[in-house]
Amino acid sequence: MLPPAIRRMRQHFFPALVLSLLIALTLGCGSGSAHTEPAQTAFPAATVPLTKLSSDPYTNSTSQHATEVEPDTFAFGSTIVTAFQVGRIHGGGASDIGFATSTDAGTTWNSGFLPGITTFQDGGTFTAASDASVAYDAAHGMWLIASLGLNPPGPAKVLVTRSPDAINWGNPITVTTTGDADKNWIVCDNNSTSQFYGHCYIEWDDVSSGDLVKMNTSADGGLTWGSALSTADGAHGIGGQPLVQPDGKVIVPIAGGVFGSMLAFSSNDGGANWSSTVTVSSITDHTEAGGLRSGPLPSAEIDANGTVYVVWADCRFRTNCSSNDLVLSTSADGVTWTKPARIPIDPTTSTVDHFIPGVAVDPATSASSAHLTLTYYYYPVSNCGTGCQMGVAFVSSQDGGQTWSAPVELAGPMSTSWLPNTFSGVMVADYISTSYVNGNAFAVFAAAKAPSGSTLDEAMYTTTSPLAAAFDAAHFSSRNERPVPNAKSDHGPAKFYDLDHEHPIPPKKRTLRRSARR
Repeated sequence: MLPPAIRRMRQHFFPALVLSLLIALTLGCGSGSAHTEPAQTAFPAATVPLTKLSSDPYTNSTSQHATEVEPDTFAFGSTIVTAFQVGRIHGGGASDIGFATSTDAGTTWNSGFLPGITTFQDGGTFTAASDASVAYDAAHGMWLIASLGLNPPGPAKVLVTRSPDAINWGNPITVTTTGDADKNWIVCDNNSTSQFYGHCYIEWDDVSSGDLVKMNTSADGGLTWGSALSTADGAHGIGGQPLVQPDGKVIVPIAGGVFGSMLAFSSNDGGANWSSTVTVSSITDHTEAGGLRSGPLPSAEIDANGTVYVVWADCRFRTNCSSNDLVLSTSADGVTWTKPARIPIDPTTSTVDHFIPGVAVDPATSASSAHLTLTYYYYPVSNCGTGCQMGVAFVSSQDGGQTWSAPVELAGPMSTSWLPNTFSGVMVADYISTSYVNGNAFAVFAAAKAPSGSTLDEAMYTTTSPLAAAFDAAHFSSRNERPVPNAKSDHGPAKFYDLDHEHPIPPKKRTLRRSARR
């Protein structure tokens, strides 16, 4: 049998011909270090079979066709649902929200487009839709997709679309009545022993009020929603992802303000009140090359015992903040959080840049036996200028994130020039998602191919079989690693509250916010 490091190389560098060229390299896992081998500078072949879930059918002149971006997923029982933007618009949002559903644990899929949101699909009134997020309400037997309806220059509204079977969807229900909504996320309490069983929660931020955090609650399967409430300290943030513990406590990790810190807040009373925020960690992030739209938004999940896992892109372990790793922090109560640990995908001396993570936790597992799968995008070379090549890969953990498998390539290389453009850069996603269904992990992600003339070719894909690392694969730990002293982000203060560059931060206010974070 090959030694562990060589097995890892075989896993990471397909096919066998490439492996034979690399055997001569000195490999190994040093004590307390995840990797000692040379950094990846070229793409391994993607050999995992993929299933194409959807493609952009629209022809409206306001969009860049054919494009699909930014999926979320959620699984319950044997059903897994994903929702995403279709026909990305440069100024924000897309032609509509698409969906794909498997009711047989990822074996077969049905896809379509949500009705009644935009003018391009079944008589909607909005000119664009954005930010899809999926949940299931077990108490009411209802699937829910939250999204944004856009009518610029008017304010964006949070919408909820309902379905009893995740195939046939009704017209959207408007959740918000005030504010200009951004980055909404939905979750439902599916714990039958919780006194708030059947409550659903939506987090969003009001960009017209400097990312003021808001929460809405429904107790009737998403038909009606209560008033939008702020946290006790009037927190500002973006990209929150609410999660529900077994006793009904809601914990919401969120990027603070304009990405200066990772925060969290909670509710113990079914959404009647929301706590002040606590600091999970500062954020030290690297700006991706290639004009890519990317930021350190959280990807958060929860295990069977209620431990919350939060992953984001961070460069604190890299000299001169040269590229991002993905880091993990956990909490049992939403108040006390572990120090961010680097997920050891590549050595800290590598040139690899990791970003846009989508973490999943098997809800039937917990603690030191929790199963995690993390899907992400990456550049083999961080300093790739304007013509960057990007890949999609995953790693997994069988011990609650203490050790991780070697990465497995899912798609790539894809050029950033093949992606739709936005005010904030070329786009595959602000977030992606991975979910466990019947103990198996599936990721949904956008993958691009070379365009045909002015028509792009970016669609939604998943793996034909569940994501799984080789059973004999080596695992790696970053247990003894420490951040680089005085690590700093390699960019200045954010200039906009939102990722579409429509709500600028006044210079004076930005100075005050940065001072407050210090």
